Amino acid sequence: MKKLPIGIQSFVKMREDDFYYVDKTRMVVELVNKGGGYYFLSRPRRFGKSLFLDTLRQAFLGKKELFSGLYLEDHWDWDIRYPVIHISFGSGVMKDIEELTLVFQDILARIAEYE
Repeated sequence: MKKLPIGIQSFVKMREDDFYYVDKTRMVVELVNKGGGYYFLSRPRRFGKSLFLDTLRQAFLGKKELFSGLYLEDHWDWDIRYPVIHISFGSGVMKDIEELTLVFQDILARIAEYE
């Protein structure tokens, strides 16, 4: 029996652990094909922003097997993979732009060390 995805923000977990999933992958195609450079995703808390971004991430990484039976499976070039830098600012509160800059620089430094 499928489970309700309360608080699940991982597209991989949603697909591999058999949670209910409303296919929003058509929006991935629309967003990517529309172009424009910058996007601001404004929605209330628990409205699926993080899950959508993780879905986008998995598509860019070329994880075709996760999209079996979904719109994106037949509407994406799975031969092309894109580098993805995933940064989450949800774990802390930055009081000002200087603190945000320090956190951002620390995250990028850790990513650079990993590569």
